[in-house]
Amino acid sequence: MPRGDGRLSFDLLPDEKGPRDACGVFGVWSGGGAEGEEVAKLTYFGLYALQHRGQESAGIAVSNGSQILVYKDMGLVAQVFDEGHLNALRGHLAIGHTRYSTTGASVWENAQPTFRSTANGSIALGHNGNLTNTRDLLTLVEKREAESGVLPYDEGQPRRRTGIVSTTDSEVISALLASYPDRSLESAALEVLPQLRGAFSMVWMDEGTLYAARDAQGVRPLVLGRLERGWVVASETAALDIVGASVVREVEPGELIAIDEHGLRSQQFAPPEPKGCLFEYVYLARPDTKIAGRSVHAARVEVGRRLAFEAPVDADLVIPVPESGTPAAVGYSQGSGIPYGLGLVKNSYVGRTFIQPSQTIRQLGIRLKLNPLKDVIAGKRLVVVDDSIVRGNTQRALVRMLREAGALEVHVRISSPPVKWPCFYGIDFATPAELVANGLVVEEIRASIDADSLAYISLEALVEATEQPMDNLCRACFDGVYPIELPEPELLGKHLLEVEPASMIAGAGASDALTRP
Repeated sequence: MPRGDGRLSFDLLPDEKGPRDACGVFGVWSGGGAEGEEVAKLTYFGLYALQHRGQESAGIAVSNGSQILVYKDMGLVAQVFDEGHLNALRGHLAIGHTRYSTTGASVWENAQPTFRSTANGSIALGHNGNLTNTRDLLTLVEKREAESGVLPYDEGQPRRRTGIVSTTDSEVISALLASYPDRSLESAALEVLPQLRGAFSMVWMDEGTLYAARDAQGVRPLVLGRLERGWVVASETAALDIVGASVVREVEPGELIAIDEHGLRSQQFAPPEPKGCLFEYVYLARPDTKIAGRSVHAARVEVGRRLAFEAPVDADLVIPVPESGTPAAVGYSQGSGIPYGLGLVKNSYVGRTFIQPSQTIRQLGIRLKLNPLKDVIAGKRLVVVDDSIVRGNTQRALVRMLREAGALEVHVRISSPPVKWPCFYGIDFATPAELVANGLVVEEIRASIDADSLAYISLEALVEATEQPMDNLCRACFDGVYPIELPEPELLGKHLLEVEPASMIAGAGASDALTRP
């Protein structure tokens, strides 16, 4: 049977790449009983609930108190692990990770959890987010290793990454944590975490302790849950629900948590300056998740209601682009009084195939993912609700398909503002030149996708639907205001650590993002 290869649906359909989140993380510490015997399976099901956050690779690390065992591979969670793998991962403490690459290529070496030996044991780490000072941190690792005699350091020579086997910012964090042989891991974390810039919601472990931390802005979500005899940390509350854990609270921005046989300890390594990702509410998070106490589903329905108020239209039927457009379509129907219906059927399994499609099959395009219900659509004026427009290719093909199915009119409504700017904090959007809203106004986009009308929710209405203060949210992809300072453009980019500094292409798309409207 072939191994998972980490291919996503945009590899099957090259023009259909949408926004992708960095990763999902999960950690569990159990004090004994049945839970202690099942930490690997609890982690498996937690990752299963977080599969939407990354589909390229998955991994689990388990400690039995004396050693850490890591198993990871390319592919979906259910492809990477079977009963035999999970039964071999025995212990009372585990972390797990499901990845979509935002720093480093999609290869086995970059799968997580990372693993690194230290003077006092070992570390396994899983990271959701994206750092913005990765190269500075890599230089710091090299200097610290030189000071300890691990390798020579010469500022004028190309970097030497002895001991760093991957090209991810997560591996650099692991190396930094391991570079303090005279300190405990908890003490080393308090030294390292304030030096990280960008977005990070992380879980890591040594042989006896589970750790979790979130950057001072809290860009990516991270929540704490309680088991009968243990604790759970996860990217989303939905993962806690799946494993039967009760939600305790969010991990606070700038907080470090440590959990061991002595209980839970919390320390603040940086003052909180909350800037949670607004796009989590739009698309990334599961609808059954809560962020800052607000149901994501309820927020998306409210966005649809507000969109109906801001952009009304005479129509016969409101249909969603499943699945992410469904809650907003329900809200649009409620707000407009136009009936809601299912007009498109989604093939949930199109994103994974071991058969290379021919050009003829590729030309089927969006039909591989969505198929219209012609008897529902024919003769109707449609409102089609989707969560976002990135390149515009999906919507263009969708409008054409609906017209061919007999729709009289197609009015497109988008439950987010125009995406004009790239994300450097853990979402892999298209390049700035490929973001259709980066260069076109709304009317030009409407003409490009051949819709009868097109409207986006306003930024103000979207924020109001989240019930969060505007100042507590990162809105950079919509308004270009980056809450965490960015370095020079040549120090940004997904493949930053895969090339030497002298050979890097200046800008790598980032300069466009920061200078174009």
